[in-house]
Amino acid sequence: MANEARYKMSQERFEELQKELHYLQTTREKEVAEQIKEARSFGDLSENSEYDEAKTEQGKLYSRIAEVENLIENAEIIERSYETGKVVIGSTVRVRDVEEGIEEEYTIVGSQEADPMSGRISDDSPFGRGLMGHLVGETVSVDAPAGVLKFEILSITND
Repeated sequence: MANEARYKMSQERFEELQKELHYLQTTREKEVAEQIKEARSFGDLSENSEYDEAKTEQGKLYSRIAEVENLIENAEIIERSYETGKVVIGSTVRVRDVEEGIEEEYTIVGSQEADPMSGRISDDSPFGRGLMGHLVGETVSVDAPAGVLKFEILSITND
């Protein structure tokens, strides 16, 4: 059997997934079952769009339950590191684009918590991988679709 992928995440994200799974398996599953029951009462199932919609919703629900169960079963909880001076998961890093001179701040997170629009980048992304393990003052090169980009690390916060 092939090894399952491991999903890096914080304890907080793991607990969010557990709560979501509980909700889906209890409250949401009962709601969908009630929708199916109600749609059946409308008669002929071959021409019953409410029934078709309810069954589609049930399929989506079971798919999401399976997805969340897989994430939980294969979760790798990342403990917050308080190591100073080095970029690790959980670090907030301020960088300057060497060519453009633009400064930006990012937090390095596991792939399940990434949200680039909010400045939360995955340690598995090219940029996240490029920063990992580096120190303040170092310049890192990141391969991007636009070419190689260089960033100077201005500060690292690990708290």
